[in-house]
Amino acid sequence: MRIRIVDAFTDQPFSGNPAGVVVLDSSLFPSFPDDAWMLQVAAEVNHSETAFVHPHSDTADFALRWFTPAVEVALCGHATLATAHVLGREKVSFQTLSGVLTAVSGGDGWHTLDFPTAPLTPVDTPPWVAGVLGADARSVHHTGPNTDDLLIEVADEATVRGLRPDFTTLARVEHRGVVVTAAAAAPDAGYDFVSRFFGAAAGVAEDPVTGSAHTALAPFWSARLGGRTSLVGYQASARGGYVRVTLDGERTHLTGRAVTVIDGELYASA
Repeated sequence: MRIRIVDAFTDQPFSGNPAGVVVLDSSLFPSFPDDAWMLQVAAEVNHSETAFVHPHSDTADFALRWFTPAVEVALCGHATLATAHVLGREKVSFQTLSGVLTAVSGGDGWHTLDFPTAPLTPVDTPPWVAGVLGADARSVHHTGPNTDDLLIEVADEATVRGLRPDFTTLARVEHRGVVVTAAAAAPDAGYDFVSRFFGAAAGVAEDPVTGSAHTALAPFWSARLGGRTSLVGYQASARGGYVRVTLDGERTHLTGRAVTVIDGELYASA
């Protein structure tokens, strides 16, 4: 079967966030293959997520699941964008662990994902934050239930970009990941806020561009930027990537581009 490697939330190879995409052949697979096999494939691909898409679903066009090299996750933005890019449809729906998600192509290389908005719950700053991240928190929120991250606001963009976290300790945090964010340093930067995402507990030390985290970043920054519902986030990882977000109540639209960099054959049988 074929496997593609797609860079998502970018239109340039070797930037954005790479994802593996495996479109399962319905003639060979009446349902998803064994979980252990999909996890082995994801570990072999060794990107933040590998998406497995199956054409049989009672409630959507496809069923979609995502695996890091270590675990299955309930929601993933960049691998959904990569899957929509591979399928090449004007509109496509996916049944997932987070409900039915849709992707719409604008015909110009842009794809817009319709995701559930993550609720934000203020929590006390965990005692490990300053020592593990090397920065003080201005505020901390829990996001969930689909994401289960800690969203930590810090002083400024330079702090976000300069983080050198203790990944060994982060791997023991009982959440999917830690999102660190701040407002853009300059009003003409081309983005409204920056972030980084550390998912050591899920087998991803630093995720290059995390679409699902923006379902929490969108309401967080909308509330702090005058109630604006259309914003642009820049994830300041080494690869970097932009996510356009539009907040629509209980739904958040994530818009980005994608480019296929590898199209190959997967020989390991399920």
